[in-house]
Amino acid sequence: MKTRFMKFILAGMFSSICFVTNAQQKNNLPETHSFTAKEAVDYAMKNAVQVKNALLDVKIQEQTNKGITAMALPQISASGSLSYNPNVAVQTIPDFISPAVYGVLTQNNVKNGNGDPITAPDKFGFFSVGFGAKYTLNGGIDFNQLLFDGQVFVGLQARKASIKNAELTADITKEQIKTNVYKIYYQLVVGQRQIGSLDANIANYEKLLHDTKQIYNNGFAEKLDVNKVQVQLSNLETQKLKAQNQIDAGKEGLKFLMNIPQQDQLILTDTLSDEELKSGILDENYDYENRKEVQQLETAMELGKFNVKRYQLSKLPTLSLAGNYSRSAQREKFDFLTGTYFTSSFIALRLNIPIFDGGTRNSNIATARLNLMKMNNQLDQLKSSIDNDVAQSRINMKTALITMDSQKKNIDLAESVYNSTKLKYDQGLGSNQEISTAQADLVTAQNNYYSSLYDAIIAKIDYLTASGKLQ
Repeated sequence: MKTRFMKFILAGMFSSICFVTNAQQKNNLPETHSFTAKEAVDYAMKNAVQVKNALLDVKIQEQTNKGITAMALPQISASGSLSYNPNVAVQTIPDFISPAVYGVLTQNNVKNGNGDPITAPDKFGFFSVGFGAKYTLNGGIDFNQLLFDGQVFVGLQARKASIKNAELTADITKEQIKTNVYKIYYQLVVGQRQIGSLDANIANYEKLLHDTKQIYNNGFAEKLDVNKVQVQLSNLETQKLKAQNQIDAGKEGLKFLMNIPQQDQLILTDTLSDEELKSGILDENYDYENRKEVQQLETAMELGKFNVKRYQLSKLPTLSLAGNYSRSAQREKFDFLTGTYFTSSFIALRLNIPIFDGGTRNSNIATARLNLMKMNNQLDQLKSSIDNDVAQSRINMKTALITMDSQKKNIDLAESVYNSTKLKYDQGLGSNQEISTAQADLVTAQNNYYSSLYDAIIAKIDYLTASGKLQ
């Protein structure tokens, strides 16, 4: 029995430990994310902090619009108060009772005890009166309905444009994030291809170093030849280390941009071919309306027109309907369950007519019109800027593609020279210097090719962004 009980305890402890361990692994174990370029963009569109905040701005604008709508709806409020006055306020007022009494007495020729007619004194003086009671209870309902206010009605008309403006701001943020994700992603893809070439070159130099050492041991080479190859091999290893560090740093930056936890692993699954870069470059047609910036500025101009209209309508009268219903009671003792309650109510139609404001409204109208003219100039400038960006990016892309093709031919030529030189070297007909030079020329050609490849990627992304065609 005791043994069975101990087994039960141990089983429970083991289960608890496994549960805690699994929970910790679930919470702390880094995840692995494998993305194509398009998948990386889609992930960023849902998770990037800048995008989330831009979408929240749309919701904030929706709530602002609800506040504008509320201004045109009935406003109803209730209020109540209970007051206690330990010392009721006292006020001194002229004696208005005695003149009335004396007036009655003199009119009726009333005489005093001596038989003389009563006459009013010259001055009656003052007396003190306490107004109110110790306890006062008040309660009421107020009602207000705006019937006409030009500025509020313009605000209601501008709600749709306001939402559209906020949504376009979010779209512009998405476009910026998308462009940066593509650029970093393909930069890393190029870097990974460069790492592959460096690995192949390092393998070649390692074999060359091994062969040179064998020749040196056999007395057919100098120690200097071995040292030269060793230096070149070390340079390649250092270059690979730098390239790998740049890739690692780039991945961390991409994870930050996409809002992926830094402890997670990011794997890039897309490759990049020269044919992909060259596709679509002959399409020179583009539409300004494809750019979200143009759409946003046009929406801002629409809002600017509403602003002019708002200030123009501020010259018109405003009309509102108001009402109140209240009840009150006053007591000398704290007892409001019995006794009389007094009711009061009113309904009012209120008209406010602006007459003179020192020129403020005219100044606001002029300022709004000038701002609208500025936005129109900005739209013209933006279209010119788009034309320039498209033209510049196309020139850069064509130049980079020509350079890329040239550098690719240089790689083929350098590989051919290296293979021929290595064959001569293996047959004992070439020198160590020749093969080292050929290998160095091949590395230089490869580096130049990858540099032009990255330039072509950036130029194409810039072109697609400028023309509004980046998907």
